[in-house]
Amino acid sequence: RRQLAGGHRARQELAVTETTATKLIRGMEVSRIPGLFQTADYARHTFQANAEFRRIPRDIEAAVRARMRRQEALYEAGKLFRFVVWEAALYVLTCPREVMAAQLDRLAGLIGLDTVEIGVVPLGTQLRRAPGHGFWIYDRRRVIVETLNTEMWLDDEENVVLYERAWDLMAEAAVQGPQARRLIGRARASLELD
Repeated sequence: RRQLAGGHRARQELAVTETTATKLIRGMEVSRIPGLFQTADYARHTFQANAEFRRIPRDIEAAVRARMRRQEALYEAGKLFRFVVWEAALYVLTCPREVMAAQLDRLAGLIGLDTVEIGVVPLGTQLRRAPGHGFWIYDRRRVIVETLNTEMWLDDEENVVLYERAWDLMAEAAVQGPQARRLIGRARASLELD
């Protein structure tokens, strides 16, 4: 509540700082495209929906600019972004279909970038543990977990190890490369934009 009291921009600026200070970010998302991979339009719709839901100030454009600036890190040598996305997240429409189509194109286009690894956990995959929520691990120093009403920054070793284990289980169930691109393409085709 405090972080978002003035809108989304300040929290996005904090994310830029965290990303700059981190060499390895591992993330798991179950219902949305990770912010680091979002198009400006997808991010805009995400911020608008959250501002309406939380009834907070609408500094949408400033937040979108900060999120886009954060993505510059994707192209920095020496950084690695390893993300696992639940296949269902590819179908969640919180924006118009044409915005989602462009978002899925962007996601597929990141596959093969030497600083980015994207895995997709296919629906119907046998899992050793189901994902309860999304989370991001910054190096081995911090885990950020966002829930409906709070964002937790966990920096004790016990929690970091626990979330690393959860991430490993989801990563082992994910497909990457051409298989991930096919799943993204299937979601894209389902939008029927003709």
